[in-house]
Amino acid sequence: MRILTGIQPSGRLHLGNYLGAMRQCVELQAKADDCYYFIADYHALTTVSDPQALRDAIRGVALDFLSAGLDPEKVVFFRQSDVPEVQELTWLLSIVTPMARLELAHSYKDKLAHGKEATHALFTYPVLMAADILLYQSDLVPVGKDQKQHLEITRDLAAKFNQKFGEVFKMPEGYIPETVATVPGTDGQKMSKSYGNTIPLAGTPKEIKKAIMGIVTDSAPVEAKKDPETNNVYKIYKLLATPEQAAEMAERFRAGGYGYGDAKKELLRVYEEVLAPFRERRARYEAHPDEVRDILASGAAKARAEARRTLEAARRAVGLD
Repeated sequence: MRILTGIQPSGRLHLGNYLGAMRQCVELQAKADDCYYFIADYHALTTVSDPQALRDAIRGVALDFLSAGLDPEKVVFFRQSDVPEVQELTWLLSIVTPMARLELAHSYKDKLAHGKEATHALFTYPVLMAADILLYQSDLVPVGKDQKQHLEITRDLAAKFNQKFGEVFKMPEGYIPETVATVPGTDGQKMSKSYGNTIPLAGTPKEIKKAIMGIVTDSAPVEAKKDPETNNVYKIYKLLATPEQAAEMAERFRAGGYGYGDAKKELLRVYEEVLAPFRERRARYEAHPDEVRDILASGAAKARAEARRTLEAARRAVGLD
């Protein structure tokens, strides 16, 4: 079974990324025959227009995923743009892509509603995503609920291409784990870079402390009894703490005499404890940038070998051999 997933380098990664996609990727690498994980820098160009910001974000994603426990011996980890075959496959898939299918894409309509310019790249984003998936003959694709429609488009394009030109692509299946929690941000909304409510993974101790101590709470006094399930500090805490630690904090809130300030200090302590291995590994990788470059180069070489086989089959199918 081959698993494939990608993450956009559109900014610094945060606790929500870690508890969602990153931790999931590390867990899956022990279960699958092989995993293809890539940094989706072509996709990021639809939102990041500063070249240096993109370079920094690519580097940050590479460091963060390796520091989270990604094993280069078990996974193929690479930059999307280091496999140019994906662009040719995007064109070959575009010949079976109905315009109406793309016009109905939720992500495209949502971005337009939020003021994004209607560019060709934004419109054809799902076709490039389909090429990402089909190029490596992927079996399983972990996707968030907001990406589910893009996987459906991928399956539609694979079926259309296979029907018109012969069997070339596997039909990938989506994987949406039930256990991945929605991580609340410091303001109570879903943690997201676009909301500015994140707790950074690779921030300085000062940045992390500022984010945690700035979590929005109500104005209940220290002595008041509080419902732990309705306050942001506890919601984040229970995603990091052990069940016993979470139960203890919940009981303190319910008993009264326990303030949000003390809870935030406890959250900061557990955050630092849980993320200590991540931060130690990241410091080591930062000190050895050549190692990170070699890992990505090795991954790209493996990915290109697989990509060429699929692309050659697709070229033959349409008559470009």
